[in-house]
Amino acid sequence: MVIKHKLKVVFLPDYRVSLAEHLFPAADLSEQISTAGMEASGTGNMKFALNGALTIGTLDGANVEIREEVGDENIYIFGLKAHEILDLQENGSYRPDQIYENSHYVQRVVDSFRSGLFCSDEPGLFNWISDKLLSADDPYFHLADFEMYIQAQERVSEEFQQKSLWARKAILNVARIGKFSSDRTISQYANDIWNIKASR
Repeated sequence: MVIKHKLKVVFLPDYRVSLAEHLFPAADLSEQISTAGMEASGTGNMKFALNGALTIGTLDGANVEIREEVGDENIYIFGLKAHEILDLQENGSYRPDQIYENSHYVQRVVDSFRSGLFCSDEPGLFNWISDKLLSADDPYFHLADFEMYIQAQERVSEEFQQKSLWARKAILNVARIGKFSSDRTISQYANDIWNIKASR
């Protein structure tokens, strides 16, 4: 109730392009935080960037291409790279228990699921989330990137308060993201994939 008028999480059912068209121009920050190598991010983050939203995310999916266009200083990249995630998978060296022991940020979040904070009427309801986060079998390596995510968010918060800096970054995102226009994309598909040429 304390933050009721400051922060709200809204679930939009039946999310689709026509609904997204209302969201893209209204966003300041686009969160594309898939674990590197999972490539969950796609054209949605391009559309956010085309409308001036800055991107915070892992070096994954379309974030890689966006960074190439807008420049390192105009995107907030954090976390492990795809090859580092692959190393963790192959070596079995992911130790979320050690990350938990060494990070008060992680401890606070993981412990909150066991504390009853989110379900005082049903104790233990979210214990499974803590168990999954602390499992070495977590395929998304959530805790590996968490502290880096917090640091990136702190930078976002600091720079968002500098209105001229944020405006400059937003304008540069729009100006440099033209590569992802539908005209260029369709033309490239026509040439490289469909092997068709425009009639004269």
